[in-house]
Amino acid sequence: MRYRILGGTGIEVSAHCLGTMMFGAVGNPDHEDCARIIHAALDQGINFVDTADMYSGGESEEIVGKALKGRRDEVVLATKVHFHMGEGEPGQGRNRSGNSRRWIVQAVEESLRRLDTEWIDLYQVHRPDHATDIEETLSVLSDLVRAGKIRAFGCSTFPAEEIVEAHRVSERRALPRFRTEQPPYSILARGIEADVLPVAQRYGMGVMTWSPLASGFLSGKYRLGEPVDMTRGRAALMPARFDPSIPGNVTKLEAVEQLVEVADSIGCSLPELAVAFPVAHPAVTSVIIGPRTMDQLESLIKGAGLVLDDATLDRIDEIVPPGHNVYHPDGAWKPPALTDAALRRRPLGDRAAG
Repeated sequence: MRYRILGGTGIEVSAHCLGTMMFGAVGNPDHEDCARIIHAALDQGINFVDTADMYSGGESEEIVGKALKGRRDEVVLATKVHFHMGEGEPGQGRNRSGNSRRWIVQAVEESLRRLDTEWIDLYQVHRPDHATDIEETLSVLSDLVRAGKIRAFGCSTFPAEEIVEAHRVSERRALPRFRTEQPPYSILARGIEADVLPVAQRYGMGVMTWSPLASGFLSGKYRLGEPVDMTRGRAALMPARFDPSIPGNVTKLEAVEQLVEVADSIGCSLPELAVAFPVAHPAVTSVIIGPRTMDQLESLIKGAGLVLDDATLDRIDEIVPPGHNVYHPDGAWKPPALTDAALRRRPLGDRAAG
């Protein structure tokens, strides 16, 4: 296992990070099995574990906390805050999301309790929040560092301009800065090579990338011309992502066929190729792998030892050009200026004005 320094923090982390989004009701509800997967990953040299408060409504953090009993000091533990947490009577869920001081102060305590730990090594803001001034967010995160509740903080799935703005505010207000960014990155989704990764390098940030298997399209499970069972699993939940009759999905499958040839030519599987690709970029510190089963862990971790040579990377560039997205990464943040029609349309009465 290779190790790298995380964003100038001096914290040494494995070049592959164990993601735990699939631990809990959303993926694997067997807590003991999930613990075995975590222990197996640690035994194979992974010392970096990433979770989030919203994964299975906090269940993932609880699983991680139980699994790390007696091994906490071995692990660099990361979690995230932003998405809505909790149900209840009308009004009880208000202010239980976002990047405000009010919510972050409460959310970190809840994460510490679920993780059964006294500190979090890396606390990440899961998405931007335009309802909260970035100075407010940076200020409370700075306070949490001083209080010893977290060691460092970062952001996740922030566009390049939001990262730059956060660093400018940190400098202007003499606040600690985001040390890391966690973006989606795979052979099929290379858009961040044009902006996010160069910005992260400029500011000396660590980068932990997620979804190296491109939401399963680089797992080898989906092949051109082969039927897809649309009645179960991810395909049933998100048919537009997997329906082979949709042109965009055909484009992904065509790229997969070419990538299978590349993998075969160097004697590895498609998942191994996919997992090895992001870590080859000089801006990437660690690649998050998110297994649901032990077999998936063993398959993914094989890619941790694979080093792609220039000839292989050149062939990948020919299939998917640098900076190009074959598809928009699922879960990636979209600015309100695009999602909220009211922000891109003048009031009706103003449209006729001169």
